[in-house]
Amino acid sequence: METGTIILIVVGIYLLLSLLAGIIPSLRISKSVGGYVAGDRSMNVVILYFVIGASIFSSFAFLGGPGWAYSRGAAAFYIIAYGVIGIVPLYFFGPRAWRLGKKYGYVTQAELLADRFDSKFMSVMLAVLSVIVFIPYLTLQMVGAGYVLNVISEGLIPYWAGAGVTYLIVLIYVYFSGVMGVGWSNAFQGMFMMVMAWALGIYLPNALYGGVGEMFTAIMEAGHTAMLEAPGLAADGTRWDWWGFSSAVFISAVGFSVWPHFFMRSFAAKNPDSLKLSVVLYPTFLIFLVPILLIGFSAVLAFPGVEQADSILPHVLMQLELPALVIGLFCAGALAASMSSGDAILHSAASIGIRDGVNQVLKQPLRDKTERLLIQISVLVIGLVAYLFAVVIDVSIVALLLGSYGGVAQIFPVTFAMFYWKRATKAGALAGLFGGILVNTLFLIWPELKPIPMHEGVYGLLANVILLISVSLFTKPDNAKRVNKFVNSGS
Repeated sequence: METGTIILIVVGIYLLLSLLAGIIPSLRISKSVGGYVAGDRSMNVVILYFVIGASIFSSFAFLGGPGWAYSRGAAAFYIIAYGVIGIVPLYFFGPRAWRLGKKYGYVTQAELLADRFDSKFMSVMLAVLSVIVFIPYLTLQMVGAGYVLNVISEGLIPYWAGAGVTYLIVLIYVYFSGVMGVGWSNAFQGMFMMVMAWALGIYLPNALYGGVGEMFTAIMEAGHTAMLEAPGLAADGTRWDWWGFSSAVFISAVGFSVWPHFFMRSFAAKNPDSLKLSVVLYPTFLIFLVPILLIGFSAVLAFPGVEQADSILPHVLMQLELPALVIGLFCAGALAASMSSGDAILHSAASIGIRDGVNQVLKQPLRDKTERLLIQISVLVIGLVAYLFAVVIDVSIVALLLGSYGGVAQIFPVTFAMFYWKRATKAGALAGLFGGILVNTLFLIWPELKPIPMHEGVYGLLANVILLISVSLFTKPDNAKRVNKFVNSGS
């Protein structure tokens, strides 16, 4: 049997197992919106650990991480830096959200914020923002899947077909199972890709250089010292400045803690202790980014001149004389990274779009059965839109994600104020959120206007916080009873 055929069979078996892992949970949860969106609040520590972990271990990490290490060197370390910081706020926000959700039936982030600030407009605004930033994030995952299958088939499987087949599987199990399908498939995919990451990350430096230390010594002796010195290289090959590096870490950490699909896992936890333990354990996921980056560094000298840096992992696999079965397993690991984030994003985007968007502009709330059906239909629609972007887009995977973070980071100030600042008002929250998004978008479109070369999201946050505080102090305080319900949710 030919090598390519064996690889594709292995990948096909993996996709089938992922489908089964995602479909089976649909038999155990209720058919209500609460069951579909929050899994009847029944996720244990193990499932939560993998669902939360998948938020960082995606195509962004498995393909974008090696791509940055290969082309930009130490710049890739920002991924580990922001992951360590970004999880911390959920330790404090999550249990509060869980208690409120348990008592009042919330299952999304926007429901909390809209009730605290008594604003349906905020709910709709957050729904629109969430879906807009989710589209490129989901596109990123599809791009990764397309890269992998296109390269391992040596062009036999077109890029668009690779992304299409992989995400057809995702669409099926998300459509039928909701968040529990996401959770169980993530547990399977997470364990699989972590084993593959370590196996390949240790094997490549040893096979190509004789060890990890020898690999870095060879890179230095070849004159690539700039790649090994923080903050690494910029996209044009020049040194990345500390403004760019530190602001990328900061905005990614801030945005990471309030990603709607990430925050929503608070409502699915079995209890607050399960959630807090999952958060505490989460940084262990970052350990698995180390071998991922080693893969990229190992290719710097061994495989120079690869134009599409984000495809370096599958490119390296096809150049090595490895058994077809082994290559197939590693490629399945890369697909696992893509799917384990893509399914969570797809599910959350559809849930938020209907529950926090459409449902808020209707005169009469949707019936439970109708709402669930519309969320399922939205899964298909959003998946199709992201796929269309994926097959026509030409941008770095990491750059695609960084662009999303600036927008989602604007949710952090109002989330913090919801729980910890009684004086925050509806007018202040709306002004801050709208102003932050506007400023972020302005500098994203016209980066040459930046006075300092920081991530545009930082400028958005500055405007956001200033408007939130100043407008709140100059407007009438919100209803005390409503405010206290949220501020006193810590116990």
